[in-house]
Amino acid sequence: MSENRPNIKKKRQPVSDRRKFILNMARGAGLAAMGGFIWSAYIDEVTASTLLLRPPGAIKEEDFLKTCIKCGLCVIACPYDTLMLAKPGDNKPLGTPYFIPRDIPCYMCPDIPCVPVCPTGALDEASVTTDGVLDINIAEMGLAVVDADSCIAFWGIQCDACYRACPILGEAITIEYEKNERTGKHAFMKPVVHSEACTGCGLCERACVTEKPAIFVLPRETAMGRAGDYYIKGWDKDDEKRLEDASEIKTTTEISNQSAMDSLNDAGDLY
Repeated sequence: MSENRPNIKKKRQPVSDRRKFILNMARGAGLAAMGGFIWSAYIDEVTASTLLLRPPGAIKEEDFLKTCIKCGLCVIACPYDTLMLAKPGDNKPLGTPYFIPRDIPCYMCPDIPCVPVCPTGALDEASVTTDGVLDINIAEMGLAVVDADSCIAFWGIQCDACYRACPILGEAITIEYEKNERTGKHAFMKPVVHSEACTGCGLCERACVTEKPAIFVLPRETAMGRAGDYYIKGWDKDDEKRLEDASEIKTTTEISNQSAMDSLNDAGDLY
């Protein structure tokens, strides 16, 4: 026997003001967190780290950030897992490839597999090519720098770990022998980095025996100074070629506009 039940619609209970407040607060917190994440990723994206090491053949950092499409093909091609893609929170331009030598250095693959796979030219194959053949020995990923204060070789303790680890043995890093005046018996074996040969692979940094590496790799723009167009090596014919592209802009001061004699006569005004 069926019963005729009245069709009663349940009335929706009104949401209390307190519950509305809690829901709105939760939504607001969620939106704020999402907005912060997006903003952080944006900042990472547009900010280049001056201490970031890029793969072999990377073009100048400013152009690299405009050219790299963050496809990750170079990372996949690296057989040693040296390269990584920057993630949110890394404080590096998001999605771009980089490496940390102390963790995993560049092992200088002769065929440089990470470079030819780049589809945009952010990794320039021509910059690591000699006579039509890929040449990892001319890569300029960075430049090794020695901290003499923490390098134990400068203390007189015999260590040549960085020298032995260098894949361009006897060229990128050499050993400078110096008499130890304190003992009169032993010699200092000081490592010297040569910028014209160093590729910035970081194998020396990886091999360094100190707790924090006393030899470390920096981008060349950070590690190297610049003499400018007003100074040349007079004994080096190749260096004179720089004058062909030298800037004609001259820096002058009030004193430099005077004759040498006038400057000497006015020297008393400086004291």
